[in-house]
Amino acid sequence: MVVQADVVREGDDVLIYLDLRRTWLVRAVPGQELHTHKGVLRLSDIIGLPYGSRVRSSTGHEFVVLRPTIRDYVLKMRRATQIVYPKDMGVILAFTGMGPGWRVVEGGTGSGALTAFLAYHVRPGGRVFSYEVRPEFLEVARANLERAGLLDVVELKLADITEGIEEEGVDAVVLDIAAPWEAVPHAYEALRPSGSFISFSPTVDQVVKTVSALREHGFIAIEVVECLLRHIRAEPGKTRPEWLMRAHTGYMTFARKALRESI
Repeated sequence: MVVQADVVREGDDVLIYLDLRRTWLVRAVPGQELHTHKGVLRLSDIIGLPYGSRVRSSTGHEFVVLRPTIRDYVLKMRRATQIVYPKDMGVILAFTGMGPGWRVVEGGTGSGALTAFLAYHVRPGGRVFSYEVRPEFLEVARANLERAGLLDVVELKLADITEGIEEEGVDAVVLDIAAPWEAVPHAYEALRPSGSFISFSPTVDQVVKTVSALREHGFIAIEVVECLLRHIRAEPGKTRPEWLMRAHTGYMTFARKALRESI
């Protein structure tokens, strides 16, 4: 028996899957069509179908209707900037233990990819306060977050995080900005004792300056890591690593807030 929650409803976002390299994030709206090189799918035809259903295009090619994950929203969202990729987002989640109820400050909203990931994982009860200096980026992020159904978890702020953080007692501060070291003292003041600091930077020079600032301002447990993700082609008789991989995207610097004086 298929319950209503497992069925595509009118207006739902769905992921149309052909293979690992060819997927489409579309909205199930009557009268709309998805045109692909493998034929046309009428989106009205998928309304009422169970997720996981196999459907055929106008040329007889088979597609599968899937419920989109937060990873799908991140990879398919409109980009006004480079984004933090899911491989690095997963490391941030694992190293911090971020979860429901967390209050998180983000510096550098950009297109809202990392914002959406953070918001997804602090629900229910949590909130993300995201600082961005470019109003045009905030508009892109707002639309991306609204489509992902996460806008109500996020407070978007047109402000420079290197000049100060309004929130107090937050669980984490996550930075994806050009000069994260300039926000370190503000992060220290905003974090609750034992709170987590995370910075994503593409270059070593940024990491060195950030680590120096963290040590100067009383942070401990400072770690710098990089995540390299390699896909494996798994086929009988010819399983091997893929020829291409998404290797360096950035360095992640983690630290914890310690009180400056002994008790």
